[in-house]
Amino acid sequence: MVLYGLVGGLLAVGFAIFLIFKVMSYDEGTERMREIAAYVREGATSYLTQQYKVVAIVFVVIALLMFLLVKAGMMESPAPWLFIAGGFLSALAGFIGMSIATRASARTANAARESLNKALKIAFSAGAVMGLMVVGLALLGITLSYLALKLVYGNDLTKITVVLLNFGMGASFAALFARVGGGIFTKAADVGADLAGKVEEGIPEDDPRNPAVIADNVGDNVGDVAGMGADLYESYVGSIIATMSLAVVAGLGMKGVELPVKIAAAGILSSIIGTFFVRAREDATQQNLLMALRRGVWSASAIIVVLTYLLVKHELPGHIGVFWAVIIGLIAGLIIGYSTEMFTSDAYGWTRRIAESAKTGAATVILRGLSVGMISTAIPVVVVATAIVLSYFVAGGKTSFNMGLYGIGLAAVGMLSVLGITLATDAYGPVADNAGGNAEMSGLPEEVRERTDALDALGNTTAATGKGFAIGSAALTALALVASYQNALHYWIAKFQLPPDIAGKLIKPLLSDPLTIAGVFVGAMMPFLFSAFAIDAVSEAAERIVEEVRRQFREIKGLLEGKAKPDYAGAVRIATKEAQKRMTVPSLMAVIMPILVGFLLGPNGVIGLLIGALTAGFAMALFMANSGGAWDNAKKYIEKGNLGGKGTDAHKASVVGDTVGDPLKDTAGPSLNILIKLMSMVSIAFAGFVLKITIVRIFF
Repeated sequence: MVLYGLVGGLLAVGFAIFLIFKVMSYDEGTERMREIAAYVREGATSYLTQQYKVVAIVFVVIALLMFLLVKAGMMESPAPWLFIAGGFLSALAGFIGMSIATRASARTANAARESLNKALKIAFSAGAVMGLMVVGLALLGITLSYLALKLVYGNDLTKITVVLLNFGMGASFAALFARVGGGIFTKAADVGADLAGKVEEGIPEDDPRNPAVIADNVGDNVGDVAGMGADLYESYVGSIIATMSLAVVAGLGMKGVELPVKIAAAGILSSIIGTFFVRAREDATQQNLLMALRRGVWSASAIIVVLTYLLVKHELPGHIGVFWAVIIGLIAGLIIGYSTEMFTSDAYGWTRRIAESAKTGAATVILRGLSVGMISTAIPVVVVATAIVLSYFVAGGKTSFNMGLYGIGLAAVGMLSVLGITLATDAYGPVADNAGGNAEMSGLPEEVRERTDALDALGNTTAATGKGFAIGSAALTALALVASYQNALHYWIAKFQLPPDIAGKLIKPLLSDPLTIAGVFVGAMMPFLFSAFAIDAVSEAAERIVEEVRRQFREIKGLLEGKAKPDYAGAVRIATKEAQKRMTVPSLMAVIMPILVGFLLGPNGVIGLLIGALTAGFAMALFMANSGGAWDNAKKYIEKGNLGGKGTDAHKASVVGDTVGDPLKDTAGPSLNILIKLMSMVSIAFAGFVLKITIVRIFF
């Protein structure tokens, strides 16, 4: 396993470095293009540096709390160190991906002056750096952490896999800060720029006269590249580690523990091969461009199917059913991606209906978008529910409950097995978006902007698909983590040497148990409360940016006429300050609530909390992500010249819909899948503490 993990991780990181040099070999274009790219790069780096300072402080506080629990005998000694390592690698993956994205946007815009295909290759290569760094660093982190724990605990796989989950908690915690903070920044800047620029003053999107336009471009990178990368990093880590833990309980020993890591390594190889299939012709339509990206994903998926079969046949020859569990997860991910595309791409009727409703005003745009988002949850929910049942039974759940759970965990691993390329198709979007902004601000010819707009519109679809993919994998991973939580409880029951009768009283999660039901209600409330904080933060920060843009339009003479230069840094400072100030409370909720519920309701209440958050959060995240994506593409559909094009009342109404959808699809929605997994990770990490407190409260 160590060999597979190290080779797979190093292969991903090595190929990502190769792509970095390849992207950097292209020309950034004119002096003006370089200047704009530098503004964005400096703003993004400054924001992430400030965010990491805040996150580091919170990490230190939580790590100190964990060290206290270690001293009290309620947590294993390596746990705090793994927590820190998981968070560090998550932040590192996000930073590297964002750094190359900010350097690729001007190069993509400059390539678009020559050809569409060349621009696509540069933007996609930059996205692939993000995807491959995520899977590479994640696999290296898991493998090295496993190796360190093996040196400490020998062949005690139960202890190794339970403690290893703390690495996942660190990854999840860093991801939530990245997603929430980056989401607040990007959507506050985007909404502020749209309201004060496009709606009030009627100037085009990415117009250099708009003081918030650089902040908007910075936000694309810190939110949709670094944030999304950290998000899927923790999904990837969580699915692998949870499945390793379930393998031990299923009695599969070392072979079962090794399999998820080996599948992940095979997925890296498949993803790298898949990147070579992404190319498009010059007269490509939106569907042609989409097919170019699909070829890469489908090729990688076909390769991983073959490699997984060979791995399962070699590692677990008596359990070939787990191969089908992996395939079920992979197919479920592809179906969810296609479903998301169907509801968010302007190539289909759902988004076009939203655009048509813009003819009667903003209210009907919003109503139609809400209904489309709600309808869009049906297919993914049914697909995930079906995947859960099928993977459970094909893996042997009919005869062994724990084998069935292992099958569900492998379905999550299968869904994320080619994350290296699926994340590349997502992270490519912000690069294309920034390229369009650079082209507009640099005054490049209209044909260049048409090419970057085509790539940008495709990026909106792939981003929505990526969010659906992340949310679907989160549901399977979170379910595996709930099972792992019960395993962690049994581990601590054995460690505390509790007699069977007391253990039976402590863990009895039933729908007739009032403590479990109370936890379910609290868990179902959590996505709403969390989303309220996130959306309100975007609203308040956007108000500050609108005020700043209005002030500059009012006080800087000649700005609207293009005779004066705006203070771009002012809007960046405001977005940074507001994001840092408002990201902490919702992020800490995910840590505090499982501990608080465990303290008040005990282990049964925590299990209820996790189930309630999973079911409500899954559907709500899908609804918000798809509504926002559909509103965005409805606006772009009109901007292509349909229904009268830019400047019409229909266009203005669609901008309002897009503005409403922005915090839903890029802040609250995608953060929910991290929330439900992080609460599971925290519950596992603090299982010993909750169990000890419950024993004291009940029996003493």
